[in-house]
Amino acid sequence: MKKALSRLEQQKRIVVLRRGFCVIVPLEYQASGILPPDWFIEDLMKFIKQPYYVALLSAAELHGAAHQRPQAFQVITSEATREIQSAGLRIRFFKKANLAATPTVKKRTFTGDIPVSTPAATALDLVAYERRIGRLNRVLTVLQELGESIEEESLVAATQTCEKPYAQRLGWLLDKAGFESVTGKLHEWLKCQESKAVALDPSRPAKGFARDPKWSVIVNTEVEGEL
Repeated sequence: MKKALSRLEQQKRIVVLRRGFCVIVPLEYQASGILPPDWFIEDLMKFIKQPYYVALLSAAELHGAAHQRPQAFQVITSEATREIQSAGLRIRFFKKANLAATPTVKKRTFTGDIPVSTPAATALDLVAYERRIGRLNRVLTVLQELGESIEEESLVAATQTCEKPYAQRLGWLLDKAGFESVTGKLHEWLKCQESKAVALDPSRPAKGFARDPKWSVIVNTEVEGEL
């Protein structure tokens, strides 16, 4: 069997992603060398026995925010997981402690349904992981498209599972993107939480910068979207 698998791998008929997990490459996909990752991600995560959902830029793309097409398929799971790079494919894994509490929806793919973070949960994750996906300018660009899919009630529900500073930064960014119509209830909820002032960019000094009174966000960096 090992010899047969090795021969098929050399012929580019299969791709070995993990020891013991191979993806069959149909003839029509031999030029690209691999299937779309959303076709096999469910089977892969079952194989490594980890819960997951499609997240961040990949989730945003599935929700229609395709301007910032990700260079890697992005997945959030419960454990630190080594990324996969093979046959022109890259899958990045991000660890999250409260994975089960994140709101998700099922998205239909060619091979079945996969869990994807809701638009609101995707937006919060983008803020939480902004340093690993291209910083705040990229987040704002995605929100300029993704904001059209975010519902006011779902935004408040999603914030129940995250740290309040992320919700404050997201509220500010959604207003900046022109979606004040969906942040009203989030603002009311945060007012009841007595939120402390937070820096828009936590990696930069906050002293000496103006504070946005609505979101209690210290605007210590300039953020511009591409749309």
